[in-house]
Amino acid sequence: MTHDERRTATAVGEATTARPRARLIDVATAAGVSPKTVSRVINDEAGVLPGTRDRVLQVVRDLGFVPDRSARELKRREADTIGILIDAISDPFFAALVSVVEELAIADGLSVIFASTGYDPERETAQLDRLTGHRLAGLIVAPVAVPAEVLAGLRNRFPVVTVDRVRPGIDAIVIDDFGAAAEATAALLSHGHRRVAFMGEDVPYPTVSDRLAGYRSALDAAGVAFDPSLVVTHERFRAGEAAEASLLLGRSDAPTALLCATSLAAIATVRAIRARGLRMPALISFGDFTLAEVLEPGITYVDHDPRLLGAAAFRRLRHLALHADDAPTRTVVPTRLVPRGSGEVPVAESEKRSGIGSVSAPDPIPLRPSDSAGVLPSPAAVALVHPAPAGDVVVAAAAPIGAPA
Repeated sequence: MTHDERRTATAVGEATTARPRARLIDVATAAGVSPKTVSRVINDEAGVLPGTRDRVLQVVRDLGFVPDRSARELKRREADTIGILIDAISDPFFAALVSVVEELAIADGLSVIFASTGYDPERETAQLDRLTGHRLAGLIVAPVAVPAEVLAGLRNRFPVVTVDRVRPGIDAIVIDDFGAAAEATAALLSHGHRRVAFMGEDVPYPTVSDRLAGYRSALDAAGVAFDPSLVVTHERFRAGEAAEASLLLGRSDAPTALLCATSLAAIATVRAIRARGLRMPALISFGDFTLAEVLEPGITYVDHDPRLLGAAAFRRLRHLALHADDAPTRTVVPTRLVPRGSGEVPVAESEKRSGIGSVSAPDPIPLRPSDSAGVLPSPAAVALVHPAPAGDVVVAAAAPIGAPA
């Protein structure tokens, strides 16, 4: 075989030997760009400089790169899942919020997955990673410690909305915690109470601190001196969760009225009252809870309707899916005071408490007289509809949870 024949045979052999198929990473390496840039070029997306685009296309031709059609179709398939990250599903507020988001998502042909933080920053990070590992159509999050920068990065991938708390540069659905707490405190003061206690929670959230500030503001406006000993903290995960309320109500100078900053704090307080055989003082819960309306008297509450918050969050996500470049907004959901009897107990009745440690059942406090329709007349309470503070968007109020249709 001559030299030329050997060269020809070698060339033919090389031509018939299958060359390994070029991968996207091979193109990126040869072109000196990221795989994401290569993906943008082959999918004809914007955001690539002309010179870079030409260089990538030349490498694609040189390497004979052929995009994987099935992978491209999978990539382009529309995400159909809403992720929700909340404090705890055992919290009545968040349980209701998740429920309404799920209802709206199902009606829109979407699925929902949720996770809880347990108020733990490390767990929050792990759960956020788990949720965002899915192809999400949007994320609703009640942030614990996650910084705005992290959420902003996620916002580049899908719509992100926070609920109950805010992060700069991220769409938020909130209420005016300060104003609603001030309004509730003012309602207790209007019934003659001057020793009004505040039952907070040991969670480091601005929502609770803003409610405490609103409580103090209402006291100041009424000329009532602030007594720090009347501010106690409910330890959410403590086994004897009624301990703080018991100590407060067992004092010789016990308060005649209480504002509970969360529904869980209110539940702990009611347990303490029942356990000690005490007459119900004037009490307002920030948020409703199961069976609160069947207690004697029913528990008056600040209605920051989780259905409204959840619906507003979902609708904002769907809007952002179509208008990703819209500037972030703060949506304000209004609150109202819903009277059921406990918050309307006058100071004279509240001072008639049973003896500490009594095991006998407390005398019931009669509800105020009903009108002919059987509905408690409450002109003052009806007037206490908290005006929504200035915000980018204001959501209309709806009927309170548990109210008659």
